[in-house]
Amino acid sequence: MRKTERQRLLKKRQSIWRSKSGGKRRLLPGEKRRLLSGGGRKLLPGGTRAALRSRYAWVGFLLPSLMGVLLFVLLPFLDVIRRSFLTAVTEEWSGLRNYEVVFANQAFRLAVKNTVRFTLVCLPLLIGIGLFLSVQLSRLNRVQLVKSLFLLPMAMPAATVVLIWKMIFARQGFLNAGLLWAGFLPEGAMPDYMGTGASFWVLVFSYVWKNLGYTMVLWLAGIFSVSGGLTEAARVDGATERQCFWYVIFPNLKGSLYTITVLSFLNSFKVFREAYLVAGSYPHESMYLLQHLFNNWFVNLELDKMAASAVCVGAVLFAVILLLQRLWDNEEKG
Repeated sequence: MRKTERQRLLKKRQSIWRSKSGGKRRLLPGEKRRLLSGGGRKLLPGGTRAALRSRYAWVGFLLPSLMGVLLFVLLPFLDVIRRSFLTAVTEEWSGLRNYEVVFANQAFRLAVKNTVRFTLVCLPLLIGIGLFLSVQLSRLNRVQLVKSLFLLPMAMPAATVVLIWKMIFARQGFLNAGLLWAGFLPEGAMPDYMGTGASFWVLVFSYVWKNLGYTMVLWLAGIFSVSGGLTEAARVDGATERQCFWYVIFPNLKGSLYTITVLSFLNSFKVFREAYLVAGSYPHESMYLLQHLFNNWFVNLELDKMAASAVCVGAVLFAVILLLQRLWDNEEKG
């Protein structure tokens, strides 16, 4: 009796999935939604499951990066924003008091002025010199062999770079010795480059020297991505080398220009390490940057000022990057 009842239920269950003609019955819209909602996941055909997996596969690749950014960047920065409205020790609400103190601070103004000046001087020099040298090197037959040498300054440890700085720019360094030997300095004159206004240009030179190779590699990648047929067609039409560059190659380097500008702008805030190791916490005022100010506030545990200034600097950086992105989008649409 039980066996007969069981067979009848099995036949009834099979009849749900088959039409009278013996073929598979087409699912109604309501039944299809129920199957896709989760309860009937095992009843989905293999092709449908594979399509859903491939459609949302990007989530699995993007989720680890998003979690890392959320945990180590966004949440700490939100905590910095919170601390910028509190006192350092008691964590009492202070409103905009920290921002008023920061903007009235003379050291903050000096650091902002030097940082802006350093960025405005270094970026055009680095981008322009890198582009000029990359164009010249792109004409060589074996440029691929020397590409790795361009990245040597970035691979050098900071202690090695600092030692080179001291050997070259010290009062008794190689630079003064060479100038004295060549007759450009009078006898007994030994200028101190790190203790005068020349220290700013020493900092500029070190930044350009360290990042020039990386910039050249990016420019070369953009130049080699331009089709050779375009330049050949321009030469057939009578264009000179200069015209080929400005009207054929350079318009195709706008993507590389945007990338190099953003990376160079961000790298300009990383020159503090070498400057700190050479000149200490309180260098000459011409090379006193925001990083020096942050370091001194951190040592003195003035975390409220540091938080307020960090929020201001972060907002400016974000605005500059958005502005560059907007300019790039306008160029693409134009």
